[in-house]
Amino acid sequence: MVKILGIIVVFASVLAGFVLSGGKIASIIQPFEVLIIGGAALGAFLQANPSSTFMQVLKKSLSMFSGRFNKALYLDVLKMLYEILNKSRREGMMAIEADIEDPAASPIFSKYPALLKDQRMTEFVCDYLRIMSTGNMAPHEFEGLFDMELTSLKEDLDHPGHAVTTVADGLPGFGIVAAVLGIVVTMAMLGEAEQAALGQHVGAALVGTFLGILAAYGFFGPLATSLAHEAKEELNLYEAIKATLVASSSGMPPSLAVEFGRKVLYGAHRPTFVELEQAVRGG
Repeated sequence: MVKILGIIVVFASVLAGFVLSGGKIASIIQPFEVLIIGGAALGAFLQANPSSTFMQVLKKSLSMFSGRFNKALYLDVLKMLYEILNKSRREGMMAIEADIEDPAASPIFSKYPALLKDQRMTEFVCDYLRIMSTGNMAPHEFEGLFDMELTSLKEDLDHPGHAVTTVADGLPGFGIVAAVLGIVVTMAMLGEAEQAALGQHVGAALVGTFLGILAAYGFFGPLATSLAHEAKEELNLYEAIKATLVASSSGMPPSLAVEFGRKVLYGAHRPTFVELEQAVRGG
């Protein structure tokens, strides 16, 4: 909701200021300028990134409006880890083999549909539970494996934000390209068109610069920053999973292992000790 409000404020402030100063909205509606800037930006984006990046950026851009990373999600992850670790502690690691081989059919994982939708996170948890079930890896080796995967995961999560940042940096330049092309068209009309028509074409050309700068600093720059924040929050959740499973492999009981995970989470949405205790106890 806050992000939507921010977009509205940018639009409202710019347009209201323009209209109140005597401008006419129709004069800044220039579809060909939008075509030049938007098409060039999209083409540059496709050149610079793997084909999968476009869908990643699109999905993450849409999901950020839902505020996915919140206290409810954190509690669900920690509750799920508590339940699976508690079962393995009571019945042995072999008892959770069916759960980790087919999470969708697991009575534990199926209670958390929001987590099952995140295939990467589900596989991440199940992979390390499989490793724990072998019992052949020391806790420090287990933690080292986590660290190596989290390093590569960070690069993967950061990529969409970096890709959009590059587009935002290039938009003012594409705005200048649109403006220059507009001036070229205007210059070709000298001596043939009336002064009013020339003025309209010069104004349309300047709109290109305006649109490029506004898109860069009003929308795509903030989008890149938002994607970077989301990447940090997602990585932080993986770090909480790591802390919980490493603590469990070191011999900590499930109730204490999930507390290790809770402490790793960022403070903005981190559940309190009492909230987590009530959640895992079914309170």
